[in-house]
Amino acid sequence: MDGSRLLDNEIRRLFRVRKTLHEMLVDRGYIVVSDDLRMTLEEFSQRFHDAGFARESLTLLKQKRDDPADQIYVFFSQGTEGPKVSVKSLKDTIARMERDGVHRAIMIMSEGLTPSAADAISKLDRYRIEPFLENELLVNITRHVLVPKHEILSKAEKKALLKRYKLKESQLPRVQQRDPVSRYYGLSPGDVVRITRPSETAGRYVTYRLVV
Repeated sequence: MDGSRLLDNEIRRLFRVRKTLHEMLVDRGYIVVSDDLRMTLEEFSQRFHDAGFARESLTLLKQKRDDPADQIYVFFSQGTEGPKVSVKSLKDTIARMERDGVHRAIMIMSEGLTPSAADAISKLDRYRIEPFLENELLVNITRHVLVPKHEILSKAEKKALLKRYKLKESQLPRVQQRDPVSRYYGLSPGDVVRITRPSETAGRYVTYRLVV
């Protein structure tokens, strides 16, 4: 396969990843302008070309609709010392977050993390970095017909739910934080998610899950 064909395939791949990513940000409550959501492959290709085909040009900084101070970075990362993102690259990312006062980020990678970088991310305290492989975002799994609607409860909604049914948090059914849908929504341990499924008898069936 020649170089131009390889580049064309990479552009198409990144376009699909970027589309899913913007949908993810909207579903998490972040502000995404309509032009980004409607961008065509041709428009993306031209923008990527103008930026010299650098993944770094795809970096995003978004803020929550209901809280502008709540911001998230999105980094399209490549290893600088090998095919995987290393601890050194991770430290550079954290330094940028610290400089800009942003405590949460999504890291999109083509090859993943080195074992030491993965361990470092799991031990972060002040910062949260969510790693995703590009392969995981080629398709938006939440748009699949078999995936029911998920909604994160606010702290007040969670408190009201437990009070209404006279439950302790530990009595709720559970869902793992590493579950693909949990990762898509950026759920944290202690979050409660409302899951709405269609029902032939009741019209819809609502359940709640505690993220662990």
